[in-house]
Amino acid sequence: MRKLIRIITLFIITISSTTSFGQNKEATLDKTTEAKAFTVETVGQGEPVLYLPGFATPGSVWKETVENLKLERKSYLFSYAGFNGNQPIEMPWYSNIKNAIINYVKDNNMSNITIVGHSMGGNLAVDIAAELPSNVSKIIIVEALPCMREVMMPNVPAENFYYESPYNKQMLEMDAQQFKNMANIMAANMTLKEDKKVIIANWIAEADRKTWVYGYTDLLKLDLRNVLDKVKCKTLIIGASFPDVKIAKENYEKQYANLPNKTIVMATNSKHFLMLDEPEWFYKTATDFLVNEK
Repeated sequence: MRKLIRIITLFIITISSTTSFGQNKEATLDKTTEAKAFTVETVGQGEPVLYLPGFATPGSVWKETVENLKLERKSYLFSYAGFNGNQPIEMPWYSNIKNAIINYVKDNNMSNITIVGHSMGGNLAVDIAAELPSNVSKIIIVEALPCMREVMMPNVPAENFYYESPYNKQMLEMDAQQFKNMANIMAANMTLKEDKKVIIANWIAEADRKTWVYGYTDLLKLDLRNVLDKVKCKTLIIGASFPDVKIAKENYEKQYANLPNKTIVMATNSKHFLMLDEPEWFYKTATDFLVNEK
């Protein structure tokens, strides 16, 4: 994650200084009551497992995980507004997505919920578990920090990030090829798998531009460290090894210090999309936490 953050930071500086995968089980796709906030694909039956992808990533990124975990529960694969062909919604993007998912949980009377969230999906898992502590039993946070801004730009206040900033204006005005080039740079530092780099770059390039720009601003402003003590469920935090596993683990331990019931484990050979880079290890680690650990 640290390397990825550096790459994004360098890209921001550069722009500012220049031009100023098969599913055999039966599945259903539901338009939610919060029609524009997200879509949900459901697989199987039983108690709910919410699979929350990262920023610009479709819910389908979790399909191989669903197949391999074999939890015998009902899986909910979320895809967010503005991504994966979904229509964009009004800003603030992150809080609207969060509130819509919380309402979806309430409307469907979900209990004993497990949440698996990657990157921004991990942030949403924390927010949901903090808001609905009696509904959530376990969460797995994959490659997500409560406040990425603190690692990316230490001591820079959230107030420094706003929608109509000069940087955001430049991002919105980039032509399709410039944005695609940026997507390729970012994707190259998110996974070790060459074929997955192409897929991730396409997810970014095909995103609604305003959602990508303003939604990323929301994430830079986000700081969930003050709600961690409200999360009562067991939590597994999984971090990538690239580029320095020791520094990465120290960041997790520092930022999640106020999370009471947690376990932190680190992958051995992966970048940001560690469930793609080390799938068998990820499946075993998740299964041990969700099934074997009581």
